[in-house]
Amino acid sequence: MATEQKTHILIAEDDQRIREGLVDLLESEGYRVTAAGEGSSAGLLLKKETFDLAILDIMMPGKSGYDLCRDLRAAGEMLPVIMLTAKSEEIDKVVGLKLGADDYITKPFGVHELLARVDAVLRRVRRAEAAPATQKEAFRFGAATIYPDRYRVEIGGVTADLSARELELILFFHKNAGRVVSRDEALDAVWGINYFGTTRTLDQHVARVRKRIEKDPANPRFLTTVHGVGYRYEVPEES
Repeated sequence: MATEQKTHILIAEDDQRIREGLVDLLESEGYRVTAAGEGSSAGLLLKKETFDLAILDIMMPGKSGYDLCRDLRAAGEMLPVIMLTAKSEEIDKVVGLKLGADDYITKPFGVHELLARVDAVLRRVRRAEAAPATQKEAFRFGAATIYPDRYRVEIGGVTADLSARELELILFFHKNAGRVVSRDEALDAVWGINYFGTTRTLDQHVARVRKRIEKDPANPRFLTTVHGVGYRYEVPEES
């Protein structure tokens, strides 16, 4: 009988105590874990091995978590990434999200919070991969064309990659076209009901999606804000 392959997680953390604690915790939950103590060796592991999730400390010798995340996205790699940061300033979280991170955790963090975030990110990726065939076909979204099966977006003749989170957010708004959806509803649908973050995370991802599908992201025509409530996606008239 074939054994089920374990979910493989990369931990890149230069603090030995935290790194070993994360390895012990995740292995006790049934994950396969590979660890690196600095950014350059983590980068080599990302090129050599296949992972299902990467947990990257922002501040590391060699390469930072920012550098690693940037390299992954520049290479078109959609591996989900959770950033670890000892800083509480919002700018650090925003930078990580803009680089393509899927989530962030601020040190010190609780065991249950970390496990919940890992589980939420992995479930989100599995939902995107298991999307029904009707959502695998290309469709118009705003001024762009979305190719769900390839995680790609095309606008104005320029093609770019979509992260799993961006695609799931687009699919959510596409499904709820014309209806005002609250921020909490969007967070529950895309991030999961166990998500510990704030609506600021959603707002940052919506800003990223607008850059993908709006000709003038600063003055969105299709994905608009309904102040005090949430967002509404308007279907292009020509579609």
